[in-house]
Amino acid sequence: MMLEGRIAFLTGAGSGIGRAGALALGREGALVVVTDLDGEAAARVAAEIRAAGGRAEASALDVLSDSGVTSAIDHCVERHGRLDILHSHAGIQIPGSLEEVDAADMDASWALNVRSHFVAARAAVPHMRLKASGSIIITSSNSGVQYDRGMIAYATTKHAVIAMTRQMAADHARFNIRFNALCPGFVDTRFNAGFEAQMGGRTGLESYVRDGIPLGRWGSVEEIADGIVYLASDRSSFMTGHALVIDGGECL
Repeated sequence: MMLEGRIAFLTGAGSGIGRAGALALGREGALVVVTDLDGEAAARVAAEIRAAGGRAEASALDVLSDSGVTSAIDHCVERHGRLDILHSHAGIQIPGSLEEVDAADMDASWALNVRSHFVAARAAVPHMRLKASGSIIITSSNSGVQYDRGMIAYATTKHAVIAMTRQMAADHARFNIRFNALCPGFVDTRFNAGFEAQMGGRTGLESYVRDGIPLGRWGSVEEIADGIVYLASDRSSFMTGHALVIDGGECL
C-alpha cells in the first residue's frame, strides 16, 4: 500500500469527491481523519473506511472557523504524532454574472474557496516542517484554468486558489513540503446545483456534458480520487505547484 503509516487530514470529506478521496486514501493504508460540516456524514465515511479494514476517525468541522481548523489539525498531530497529508477540499459554488452576484456572495465564495484553504495550510505547515515532508492538496476546479460564463464568483476564486497554491509551493519546496491543486471537471454530485440552474435544469446540464466535454461523459468520483492518491503519494514526489486537471478535456 502506497500510504501505509501516513496520517491524512481531510476537510469536506463527508460526501462526493471528498468521500471518495477519503476511501481511496484509506485503502492505500493511510490513517484518515475525516472532517465535514456535517459530522454525521463524516462519521459514516470513517465507518466505511474501518469496515473495509482501514483506519479512520471523524469529527464535525466548520472550515470557516479559523480556531476550529487550527485546533483540529493540532489535535490530529497530538494524537498521531505527525501529519503527512492535508486535503483541503471544502468549497462553495455560487452562480451568477457580475450583475447577479452581490458583494456578500463574493465574500462567501472567497471565504470558503480561498481563505479556508489558506488557514488549513497555515495550520498544517509547521507540523510538516518538523518532519521535513508533506503533501498538501487543495481543491480548485477546472474552472480555475478556464472561464465559465455566468460564474464570476466561482471562477475568480478557483483561479485564485491555484495562484495561492503555486505561491505556497514556491515558498515551501525547500522544506520538502509539496503543494498541488486538484482541478476536477464535471462529476455528477450535488455540487453541480449552480451549473444546473445556470443551464436551465438537468436536461441542459446533461446536454452540455454530452456535447461540450470532449470525452462526452461525466467523470466519476473514483477517477478524481485516483488523482488525490497520486498527489498524496510518493508517485508525485517531484511534483509541486501543479494544477492537476481531470476534466475529460473540457478545458481544451
